[in-house]
Formats: sequence, structure tokens, C-alpha cells
Amino acid sequence: MATNSSAAVNASSSARPSVIQLAIKERAALYDAFIPFFAEGGIFVPTSRSYRLGDEVYLLLTIMDNPQRFPVAGRVAWITPANAAGNKPQGIGVRFPSDEKAKQLRHVIEDILGPAAEAASRPTHTL
Repeated sequence: MATNSSAAVNASSSARPSVIQLAIKERAALYDAFIPFFAEGGIFVPTSRSYRLGDEVYLLLTIMDNPQRFPVAGRVAWITPANAAGNKPQGIGVRFPSDEKAKQLRHVIEDILGPAAEAASRPTHTL
């Protein structure tokens, strides 16, 4: 997998969301991880940690050579279990919130991927 991800999870209490740092260093890895079919956008996070649908996660996302880290207070929208069909990696799909920061992040990702990314037929980690 082309992403360099480290899941630094702080789970001192169940009411506090997990904190995950994810660095995506290549355009192909961003394509594989981006979830364009959520209206707000979303990102696939490879992890072996257990989550439930709806769990809150706080994601610190770094995209390629952009020096900005994008903080995302999202929710788990789906779970890919270990040994999933099609050799999909284990992880979670994090749905971006409906706020201005997430909208800007979606635009940054779409600018990198270009307009053809949504219509591309190459399989991703998402669908």
C-alpha cells in the first residue's frame, strides 16, 4: 500500500474520539483512499483497531507535499474487516463533517486528483 500511515490512537475514555494521524504521500494512494460518494467527502484509514459504525474519530491528515495538516472530526461510516473479499485492506471509512474546513479539504483532494478521478474505473480501497 502506498500510504504511510501511523495510527496513533488515544483512547483514554470511550467518550473521547480516537486520534489518528494519516500521511498520504502519493497521488495513487490518495486516489485509493478518497471517498467521493459521500456528499461531504471522506477518506479510508487503514487500521486494525476495532471501531463501530458512527464512532467519532479525530483525523490529522497530511496530503503529499502540502505542509498543512488537515484536522478532521469525522465519523466511521463503514468498516472493512480483516480478510475482506477482493483483498481490500482492513480499515475504516471516515466521513468528513458538514463544515467549511471539510469542504475545503474535499476541494484540495479533488484538485490533486483532477476531475476524472470520480469517473475512473480503477478499483480503490473504498468501492
